[in-house]
Amino acid sequence: MYLPQSGDYIDIHVHDGKHAPGIFILESLMAHEEKLPVDVSGVAYTYGIHPWFLNQNNYRQLLISVENSVSHPDIIAVGEAGFDKLRGPSNELQRIAFEEQIAISEETSKPVVIHCVRAWDELLSVQKRIKPKMPWLVHGFRGNKELADQLLSKGMYLSFWFDFVLRPESRELLRHLPVNRIFLETDGAEVDIRKIYDKAASDIDISVDELKLLILRNFKDFFSLHMVV
Repeated sequence: MYLPQSGDYIDIHVHDGKHAPGIFILESLMAHEEKLPVDVSGVAYTYGIHPWFLNQNNYRQLLISVENSVSHPDIIAVGEAGFDKLRGPSNELQRIAFEEQIAISEETSKPVVIHCVRAWDELLSVQKRIKPKMPWLVHGFRGNKELADQLLSKGMYLSFWFDFVLRPESRELLRHLPVNRIFLETDGAEVDIRKIYDKAASDIDISVDELKLLILRNFKDFFSLHMVV
């Protein structure tokens, strides 16, 4: 298993990413694609059922795929998994699939990367009822301070939607949040993670090197890894 090194940029959520020197990527593998990790320097993986590609006919097979795959040493988290009110099957099926993946996360002691669109009440309801021991990371976050504070109060981490970070209005939110709970991502878009780090570091008023160190520490904490930072 490859893990980020001191000085690396960490792109915490990528689809079909291409590794470059000095950049660590966490690639999201989706169960419906039937893809497995490839042992490549600078890359680790998550594996889960994305709600967009879930339906009544494939639910059981996708769940079996997650159960059979997440023990792979290069898969270090479950997901992306979650809720989407704009696309996907019924909310009930999304909830069932999400809770099944949370159970797998707890059984394997691997954290969860979450996709959530306009379903925060559903997400928080599951979290309150299950009380997971493993941490959750909400990827693609672009909400307001009140929502961010609510998620953070439940122990979650946030990774910001790449386009949101690059907008001027993201500055207020980034300066408001505790830096020990944040990540940055490209989500596989044609954007350079280094550009995102530059903007975020400027907003927080620290150097890029300091931001790299902070996010590396967050990575260590989120994955409960004993790394020298």
